[in-house]
Amino acid sequence: MENLQRIVQESVPGKQITLLHLISSPDSQVNEKIGLDKGNAIGIMTLTPTESSIIAADVASKAACVEICFIDRFNGCVLLQGDNESVRQSLEAVKDTFERMLKFTSSPVTIS
Repeated sequence: MENLQRIVQESVPGKQITLLHLISSPDSQVNEKIGLDKGNAIGIMTLTPTESSIIAADVASKAACVEICFIDRFNGCVLLQGDNESVRQSLEAVKDTFERMLKFTSSPVTIS
């Protein structure tokens, strides 16, 4: 019998950004599966508390020319799209604003 590992995901109260990621050149299948336009970079954010995703989307949209594609205030996820530099600027602006003004901890902006 194979030894299987069970993973349980748990949301811990706190003020943090757990993911800030830029997919610079997404495969067209990725865009298709999540219902986004092809050819643009994708920005992904996850935050706790989850309601802070609304603030993150607002900050991101004001920082650069990006389209907010999805906000999930129950899971803390935000998806945005635009050119590479605009998405990067938006993610960096969210990181800076949340760390400086709201005293959040955050992960670095990563790029693939």
